[in-house]
Amino acid sequence: MIPAPSQPARQGKGRSRNRVKILAAAKALFLRDGYDGVNLERVATQAEVARQTVYNQFGSKEAVFRAVMEHHWSSLPLEDLSTRLERSLESDGDPAGFLRQFSEILLTFIDDTDQVAFTRLVIAESRRSPWIAEEFYRVGKEPLTRALTECLQRLHETGKINCPSPGLAAHQFLGLLQEFIIWPQVMAIGPDVMNIPPFDVVVEEGIAMFLGRYGVR
Repeated sequence: MIPAPSQPARQGKGRSRNRVKILAAAKALFLRDGYDGVNLERVATQAEVARQTVYNQFGSKEAVFRAVMEHHWSSLPLEDLSTRLERSLESDGDPAGFLRQFSEILLTFIDDTDQVAFTRLVIAESRRSPWIAEEFYRVGKEPLTRALTECLQRLHETGKINCPSPGLAAHQFLGLLQEFIIWPQVMAIGPDVMNIPPFDVVVEEGIAMFLGRYGVR
């Protein structure tokens, strides 16, 4: 006979479910109405929980927003990057193949998480509240860049690329991608205006340019 979960265990699961509901509700409200247009009562109503539940778990609107940012970026599988790289090194160690996989992970994240809308929100709110941009970078862009830097360092150490400044190179490769897949959408510039090529073309040309500088000849 399977024993019933203890009361603390049930309470823990309930808190976890409530937290997910609160973060999803808060994100939807922040994206729609901006930071100033949201309060804890509206978050509670949207999440279908008591206002005291929101207050007990987070304590303030700022804490809710910080948690929303962390939850937003947590779906980017950065740990998977090093695993994929090591698998690549065990086979052919093709740097182009790894960069292609990295690009696909990034695009999937952008498409699945409202990244464009969230970036617009951060830009709009950070002028009045600089901590928002700082936190967005701390929990998202910085770990992303660091993870790519570490992978490029590993490729350099194994002789797959010639990249003595992997941090600089990581920023450069991200720039090659984001110029086409993020910023035109953030700025609401139509694809016809910029004549943006398909994503696979952007990736392949970015990889070719990157390896033209850092590839082993």
